[in-house]
Amino acid sequence: MNFTYYGHSCFSVEIQGKHILFDPFISPNSLAKDVKIDEIHADYIFVSHAHFDHTADLVYLAKKTGAKVVSNVEITGWCEKQGINSTQLLNPGGKWAFDFGVVKCFIAIHSSSFPDGEYGGVPSGFVFKTTEGCFYYSGDTALTLDMQLIPKWAKLDFAVLPIGDDATMGAEDAAEVAKIVGVKTVIGVHYDTFEFIKIDHQAAIDQFSNNELSLKLLEIGSTVVL
Repeated sequence: MNFTYYGHSCFSVEIQGKHILFDPFISPNSLAKDVKIDEIHADYIFVSHAHFDHTADLVYLAKKTGAKVVSNVEITGWCEKQGINSTQLLNPGGKWAFDFGVVKCFIAIHSSSFPDGEYGGVPSGFVFKTTEGCFYYSGDTALTLDMQLIPKWAKLDFAVLPIGDDATMGAEDAAEVAKIVGVKTVIGVHYDTFEFIKIDHQAAIDQFSNNELSLKLLEIGSTVVL
């Protein structure tokens, strides 16, 4: 599958011709200044939680592309109030069969609120089970032993995990997650965007390689085949 990184925790995957976008935060991100937001395609937009650095471009892109927004009941309800007519509820513990595969929602240990302070529901991550591969996007989270449930449901090919520390887990804990969920390859997200989550890239890569794992830190705007 094609994987495109748009900076911070925003990325897209293409599965069976469907473009699936995650946590759209592009236009306020100075590191993503070269990304042409109006050229982004999306059939679905998955949202892990309501914080501004995961939803800043959600309404704009959902309306522009006509994508279906997939998230918890609070976020989908908020989207409907913003005039987004296509949503799919997916709360932690639930799964849904889409036209590209099945997605199950797992708990994330974090907080969640909209920019105005309104409660954003329970943060979550998603596991995708498709004919083109299986992967886990954790959303913003701490390391939790609940992740032991993930490989009981799907044999993963890779995981997308935050590594910036402070607001989420850092590289050390992300490497532990990789071992728990049974992957050798991790794509790192949620780092460098703000001063308090800037990381030493080589130290993070070494943290993974010391555990016989591979950490990929992608250039913003780049596409890789996974």
